[in-house]
Amino acid sequence: MNLVLALTVNTLLTLLLTIIMFWLPQLNSYTEKANPYECGFDPLNPARIPFSMKFFLVAITFLLFDLEIALLLPLPWALQTTNLPMMIKSSIMLITILTLGLAYEWTQKGLEWTE
Repeated sequence: MNLVLALTVNTLLTLLLTIIMFWLPQLNSYTEKANPYECGFDPLNPARIPFSMKFFLVAITFLLFDLEIALLLPLPWALQTTNLPMMIKSSIMLITILTLGLAYEWTQKGLEWTE
């Protein structure tokens, strides 16, 4: 009963907020408001410089490896498990996959910042 009540309240709240969003007037975006502000001066350089694709790929690679390392952090607490051989096999497999991924990125020159 509580689950049905919670789902009903959440659904009604979502519908209400969606309807209110469509009824509210759209705010006009003035060009002066959209311009970047540099200490009261006109911008010297354009603010919308596109990102380098190399930077984007290095950032995504960092995020992936950072997430994988976060998966390795609980390993000291996992040593208390009853199925120690399975935990060791799993952690070695994860470290192997990480090493293979790093080696692949290195050979494909995905970690080089400049060409």
